[in-house]
Amino acid sequence: MTKSTKSELWSYVKTIILAIILSFFIQHFFFQPYTVKGDSMLPNLKDGNKIVVNKINYKYGKPQRADLVVLKSPEHKEEYLVKRIVGLPGENISFKNDVLYVNGQKTAEPYLNKAKQEKLPYEQVTNDFTLKEIVGLAKIPKDYVLVLGDNRPISNDGRHFGLIKIDNIVGEVNMRYWPLNEITFMH
Repeated sequence: MTKSTKSELWSYVKTIILAIILSFFIQHFFFQPYTVKGDSMLPNLKDGNKIVVNKINYKYGKPQRADLVVLKSPEHKEEYLVKRIVGLPGENISFKNDVLYVNGQKTAEPYLNKAKQEKLPYEQVTNDFTLKEIVGLAKIPKDYVLVLGDNRPISNDGRHFGLIKIDNIVGEVNMRYWPLNEITFMH
């Protein structure tokens, strides 16, 4: 091998090593791919969809209502869940006749429009409940949120496991990249 060939080969090796280190750094601190498991987010996200999670949004900003998030499961620490934030710190949340009420005010959930159109007239997408009934509190405490799945009839979510500490949120879902015919930027 000539000196120039060795130099070129070493250049390729350094580039590959740098790419691996950079990829690890980006995935560990900024963005992470994730695969949706289960049907709790239908019709908006399906089992097997591949998404990108932005891990820095909540380090510098606050969660917002309707954000799609990946969080550590409160029941199975090795599992991660995709859910939607419906309640924020300081809020009183309730559902009555399929309508979200935040501090007594009707609040739209446009991400459920498709699910509401597909249901039978006598069915509800979200059964009635109050925050007090599910967690025993009148308001969501500081540093906590209430999350629900979009497929409310089957979702294991805040109605079952309670409020989520914001620190247990891995990040916000920014994009669906698989399947290719369903590439979507989220929010």
